[in-house]
Amino acid sequence: MGALIAWVEPVLLGLRAWWGRSAAIRHLDALATVLHARGYRCVARYRARPRLAVIGPRDRARAVVAVHAAPGGTWGYHEPSHHYLCPCGDAEGAAELVDHILKRRMFTASW
Repeated sequence: MGALIAWVEPVLLGLRAWWGRSAAIRHLDALATVLHARGYRCVARYRARPRLAVIGPRDRARAVVAVHAAPGGTWGYHEPSHHYLCPCGDAEGAAELVDHILKRRMFTASW
């Protein structure tokens, strides 16, 4: 039974992400608003899978953020390599983490 659940859960999460596309776009728009206030440029790409490209000052660093369905009916911000950032209800916290990621990429010698 455990093997069946391990196989079915990712399939169900994928279906929920496909059906909940408008929710994912709404969460990315909230994150884009907060990041724009911090001085980052955001490019929304909502064609196949909703993603938000965040570009640092003077185009020195870039990051891509996506929204994935999570178990328990929640949503979470992720990087494309599926690194979990934080739950979607906390756009300020996600913006702080994206800010930290971009600063690390811009100023690699100081870390």
